[in-house]
Amino acid sequence: MSLEQFKNRNVGTQNYVALDVGKAPKTPMDRFQQVITRTFNGELFVGLWVTMKAMLKALFANDMHTVKYPFEKLPISPRYRAIHDMLRLLESGNYRCIGCGLCEKICISNCITMDTRYDENQRKEVSEYTINFGRCIYCGYCAEVCPELAIVHGQRYETASEQRASYSLFDDMLTPIDKLNLQQEYDGFGAVTPNADENIKQTPLAY
Repeated sequence: MSLEQFKNRNVGTQNYVALDVGKAPKTPMDRFQQVITRTFNGELFVGLWVTMKAMLKALFANDMHTVKYPFEKLPISPRYRAIHDMLRLLESGNYRCIGCGLCEKICISNCITMDTRYDENQRKEVSEYTINFGRCIYCGYCAEVCPELAIVHGQRYETASEQRASYSLFDDMLTPIDKLNLQQEYDGFGAVTPNADENIKQTPLAY
């Protein structure tokens, strides 16, 4: 098609096809007949049959195209910033948090509260750690600044709550000790290398 044909604004020269939509109803009886004709046509039953066939497959053939939430969940990206998790050390099972307070200082929404103390071995430990998910904007600064990879964003994305004051305690985010083998590691400083088992050497005995 040439440029002159695009510039032609004379619509009278176009080849339009007129559709036969029938005559407009004039009487109430004509309107009623038009409604009945358009309602009970073949296309309606074709659509109903397609829906019925998909429903029968889902009920009896277990051919379902939907996800049975919350029993089934769609996979999400590992970089998705969801509810926080506190990780443990794989060797000893102790939590990785050293109580440095960097996550509390860098939090721009001021939703992280931390309190530390010294145990009987004069080791600094976290006595209280809470995150107000009602104020958290899931920016990920706390996970980026953590030098020990103790706090990361997990895979839980259900953040709905019946109350506005929604807090998460340290024990709720900490990896259960019986599920330590299922703990997902993240790449970064302090993370476990893929060949960590090969690099472990047996300490020689001096006696």
